[in-house]
Amino acid sequence: MKTNIFVIYGGKSVEHEVSLHSASAIMNAVNKEKYNIYPIYITKEGIWYSLGLLKDDIGDIEQLKKTSSSTIPSSIGDFLTNYLKHDEKNIVFPALHGTNGEDGTIQGLLELLDIPYVGNEVLSSALGMDKVIMKDLFTKENIPQGKYMSLRFHTWKDNSEESLEKIEMTIGYPCFVKPARSGSSVGISRCENKDELKKGLQEAFLYDNKTVIEEEIIGREMQISVVGNDYPKASVVGEFIMERRFMDYNAKYLDGKLIPVIPARLLKNLSDAMRETAIKTFKILNCYGLVRVDYFVTEDNKFYVNEVNTMPGFTKSSMTPALWEKTDGTTYPQLIEKLIELAFERYEQKKSIINGR
Repeated sequence: MKTNIFVIYGGKSVEHEVSLHSASAIMNAVNKEKYNIYPIYITKEGIWYSLGLLKDDIGDIEQLKKTSSSTIPSSIGDFLTNYLKHDEKNIVFPALHGTNGEDGTIQGLLELLDIPYVGNEVLSSALGMDKVIMKDLFTKENIPQGKYMSLRFHTWKDNSEESLEKIEMTIGYPCFVKPARSGSSVGISRCENKDELKKGLQEAFLYDNKTVIEEEIIGREMQISVVGNDYPKASVVGEFIMERRFMDYNAKYLDGKLIPVIPARLLKNLSDAMRETAIKTFKILNCYGLVRVDYFVTEDNKFYVNEVNTMPGFTKSSMTPALWEKTDGTTYPQLIEKLIELAFERYEQKKSIINGR
């Protein structure tokens, strides 16, 4: 009997559209001889919608969108009652990015439902999503990173001038202002003076009630993918050639302004150190399945961890599958299958844990 794989995508997230592209590529790559594929769309309002058994490849991501007049609780209940095959072998692939998908929320629901799922669990997802907590942990474990500080909305609202002065004294200019729990460069601003800093904070607070402010590091932007459970492995280092200093959402996903170079042009000892650090960050955050670690590398060959992504973009042209193809020849479908195997492996580990006396 085939295994049922439920690919969940969309969601109440600024990365909604990115999720659709990832889901489309994943479902087209899954072995249909081995799996029954069920697309599960979450609208921008948070309503779940099942598209039924997928029989053909997705040609247009518009096929993955549906409208519904249901409510969130009833739509989730409908999925659990009428679509989840309780007497069959199931697995969930959460092709969700950002809020409610990459922050541990959906993972918590799947843990309660006792369903195996691909990727990181509640803790690692939450830690990776919150840039401030993530950076605090990296500080404790001596992971190289740039100067940073955080600012909450209530503090900004109560005394904006004092907040601005503290940022100027601690970080200085130019600096980057980011929502603490968002992705795809949404809500991020590069600030060179006080007026830009004020506008940047106002922009970031539209997407989160906590921001992170970082010093600007002039360097090349590189990435490493880590895949595994107890014995994770790091890919070769990949580099993005950027056509402008700050790559926003449009540059990353719409304009085609990112040019990947794999493997990156690095000294071997530097590349090895970055790969070791990537595995170390994977373990610090208690990751399972996969993670992408983003770096800056300066002209004097120093590297700094920028952030991690616990559910990176997963189209065929995304960095994660491209890195593994260049590392060991793993194809996109093979990588999908590997992640599914790791999910079942981790599920069996957790099932062996005694939860009572």
